[in-house]
Amino acid sequence: MKKWLPGTLVFLLLLLVLLPVAAWFSFPFVVPLLLNRALEGKPFRIELSGLTSPGLSGLGFRQLKASFTPPPDGCSDEPITFTLSLINGRLSFHPVLTYGPASWGFIPDNVDTEISLLADSLSLGTNPELFVFSDRTPRITARIKASRSRGLSITPLSLSYPVIDGKAGREKLRLEGVNYRVKLSEGGKWQQAVDTLRVAALYSDGTASPISNFTALFGSRRDPLKPCTLTLSNCSVDLFEWQASSQKIDYDLKDKKTSFTLSLAEIPLTGLPGFDRGGSKTPAASGRVSGSLPIEFQDSTVTVRNAALAATKGSRIIFYSKEKRALFSFDIGDAKGGDKLLHELNATIKLNSSNKKLSGLAIRSMSATLLGGKISSTPFSFDPSTRSSRFTIKLNNIKALERVKLHGDFKGSLHGSISGVVPITIEKSRFAISNARLYSSGGGKVTITTPRKKQSTEERMFSGANPDASYTFAEPDIVLTRSLDGSLTIRFKLSRLDRKTSSGELLLIAPLGTITLWKNRLHPDIVSLTDFSSGLLDGSLSIARVDYDMAKKSAETTLHVNNIPLQKLLDLQGTKKIFATGTIQGDIPIALKNELFEIRNGGMNAEQNGQIIYASTAEERAAANQGLRTTYEALSNFLYVHLNSSLSMTPDGKSVIAVQLKGNNPDFQNGRAVELNLNVEQNLLELMRSLSISSNVEEMISEKALKMQKK
Repeated sequence: MKKWLPGTLVFLLLLLVLLPVAAWFSFPFVVPLLLNRALEGKPFRIELSGLTSPGLSGLGFRQLKASFTPPPDGCSDEPITFTLSLINGRLSFHPVLTYGPASWGFIPDNVDTEISLLADSLSLGTNPELFVFSDRTPRITARIKASRSRGLSITPLSLSYPVIDGKAGREKLRLEGVNYRVKLSEGGKWQQAVDTLRVAALYSDGTASPISNFTALFGSRRDPLKPCTLTLSNCSVDLFEWQASSQKIDYDLKDKKTSFTLSLAEIPLTGLPGFDRGGSKTPAASGRVSGSLPIEFQDSTVTVRNAALAATKGSRIIFYSKEKRALFSFDIGDAKGGDKLLHELNATIKLNSSNKKLSGLAIRSMSATLLGGKISSTPFSFDPSTRSSRFTIKLNNIKALERVKLHGDFKGSLHGSISGVVPITIEKSRFAISNARLYSSGGGKVTITTPRKKQSTEERMFSGANPDASYTFAEPDIVLTRSLDGSLTIRFKLSRLDRKTSSGELLLIAPLGTITLWKNRLHPDIVSLTDFSSGLLDGSLSIARVDYDMAKKSAETTLHVNNIPLQKLLDLQGTKKIFATGTIQGDIPIALKNELFEIRNGGMNAEQNGQIIYASTAEERAAANQGLRTTYEALSNFLYVHLNSSLSMTPDGKSVIAVQLKGNNPDFQNGRAVELNLNVEQNLLELMRSLSISSNVEEMISEKALKMQKK
């Protein structure tokens, strides 16, 4: 006994030393086996790889993969498996020991341990695939309590995980800058406390969307009356730099439906895409807009019900000339007691997907009340890969004309509603319009004023005629076509167009024609008018084609007149002593250059026989020479069988008018055949200037009378 006792003691001492060493070496191999055995039959599964032996700084691992499948409840029809993966992590333990009177100072009664987990990365996914979440350098802290008061028991106390700049995604959508503080505790019955969720940006297919800076309050505790609903409250987001908000966002776990009402705070129009150009001197818009959009999302379908968009009084969109001068503006503000900008907006949008990726949008329906009228769209789809779509917009009694205000050299007012259909084709970043028809029972008056320098009373009295012109039109009806390259064709028709100047009035009945813009890419300043026709003086006027160069202010064309009553032309000239029957037709070539025009060898002739009566006075006949008295007598009842005239005028106003008449007067020289040739040379511009003196004097007297009334 004395021989083996020392050996036995040595063996026991070696065993006490070797057992911890063996445990330390075998720890990385034994722990995974123990975990698998402990979790066998449970909804948890943990896989550890690259486990290191424990040291003073904790326990390291290369990868920890944990999966959990919660049991189905009344809010979910199919089980969902959550899979958590941690890469290059380290666990550290910080125990706090508590000794009781019966522990003898050796075995503690309670061990309160804080476990910290640090890793290079964390990812969380689901099966079936609902979302993927990832985080860099996550730090997870847990507290557990071990007690031997009633046998050994282990109780989890709390878990906290501050998410900092995490990422979450589904298909082509990706959230970046996700921040949220996960905090669970035994005292809180393991319910997530309400905390602020923040998302910095939303990306679609790798491209930043206009949605950013989303914030909301979220907690896992549910309303007992809605046990299957998760709620985000006090939500706000930046949308196109707008400040949008929602009182709450509800997600129904059972129906998989998201519903909320997005409220758009009053924001400046200049913050919207397309209106953020021009700067402070030439803003594209002014005023503020706000809105409310009730939205539901279910089964890849977005439904909008009774959305509304309002604009503050005076809000408008402004259009400018090439010289950066305002041409006209369109008022979109809500008038007191009047029509709203947009309300009763209803739409159904289907998000199509292929291979779990967004493959397009399908607009099943869309309608709204716009400016007191109705607007709707035919169903259509949009393919993001080709960026193409086709649809038709329908308009019915849109009260838009009253909202147009003219600026600069243009004045006037419009009235009436617009109706029609607009077929639109979108291809990539271009769009085309095919035979869109817009029409109105209204009309308006537009005055084009020419800037004039300040003049003295004498200068105003003897200056030329007032160049201002007013155009009154009614019942416009246009057919518009725009190609993908930007060329524009407008076929127009009016019931009437009346032009008034200080020199007279010209009324066109049922004018129609075709205007083409930007057709010639080498000469974009060319505007073409083709196939123009109109009723004129009970006859007709037509132009086959005229190309006007807006840069050079020049054009050449030929006016064709037909079936014009001769008496109407004489009345237009203010002639009081000549009466005539019959109609004329002819062609008048015109060249326009810098607001001056030239007539080149124009000609008109009678279409049939007629009568001309010149009512000369006895004084005129007595004062006339023999040749002129003969002409007076022949024209006192002249029955013509041939009437032909020619007209030429230079840009400075010098004109030559030649008239050839053939016929007879039954009361003159027994009705013998008479041929008359009349030539008139004068300066039409000087004549118009002399005729305008009385008009200028009348205008000056009216202005002074108005000034006296204001005093």
